[in-house]
Amino acid sequence: MNVSGMTAPMGIDSPIGVFDSGIGGLSVLRHIRAHLPHEHLLYFADSDFAPYGGRPEEEIVARTLAIASFLMQRGAKALVVACNTATAASIKALRERYPVLPLVGVEPGLKPAAAITRTRTVGVLATKSTLSSAKFNLLREQLGAATGVRFLPQACIGLADQVEKGELQSGATALLLKRYILPLLEQGADTLVLGCTHYPFVQSLIEEIVSHATTQPVTIIDTGEAVARQLVRLLTQHRLQNPAAGAGSLEAFTSSSATTLATAFSSLLKLHPPVTGIASERTVGEENQAQPTSLE
Repeated sequence: MNVSGMTAPMGIDSPIGVFDSGIGGLSVLRHIRAHLPHEHLLYFADSDFAPYGGRPEEEIVARTLAIASFLMQRGAKALVVACNTATAASIKALRERYPVLPLVGVEPGLKPAAAITRTRTVGVLATKSTLSSAKFNLLREQLGAATGVRFLPQACIGLADQVEKGELQSGATALLLKRYILPLLEQGADTLVLGCTHYPFVQSLIEEIVSHATTQPVTIIDTGEAVARQLVRLLTQHRLQNPAAGAGSLEAFTSSSATTLATAFSSLLKLHPPVTGIASERTVGEENQAQPTSLE
């Protein structure tokens, strides 16, 4: 599939495309299904390239544009970038490619965190790429100056990998979380932002670690709910919300193992959609860096 290919016809009964570097976007998908039960959904997990957090920005942009084109060719009437890293790196390129398309990205919930923190200290758990992006740091500086809230960024290297492997309650995952969370609590954070869509799937483990580390209340923010509400607003604004009374369909695609994604749907969401594996072409660049060019 060429990233500049033609798109399929689009209407109110057309599907909504949702994609992530892997299974993390399922945490957003569940909120979308709750808010928009009549909509048809397409989900793409780019698990062959997951996680995006350690990849070069140009590679993330290339993957994002290729997947968006894949979903557009299947008639998507709106796109949800259910990945914080992809949003930070690629949302501008997507808006330039599809200027009139309803498009929702995922951003760390700094604004709601600033509004509710009592200690004026917020811990932000995210990938290294998200935390080093200009988009994140501009928002952090602006909110910090406006509210006086101190944002403590914590890169959670390896955590998305643990979620992709299904290790949601393992000892190894718990050790990682303790390493990342305890220093934030010691610095006075009373609010933790889950700045990667993979992280809500270990929220129960995070809550357990927090409860053992402090007797003070700590609020955990998952932005999936806000993404779903924004999608509803955009569909309503563009008069694209599906008025059908029946339940919407769900179809999934992955650049990796269809069986693995099907298992994730079953274990995490108790859903059993048809899942199709899609081959990814890679072109090796001058620096021997794998660069995606298209999806077939």
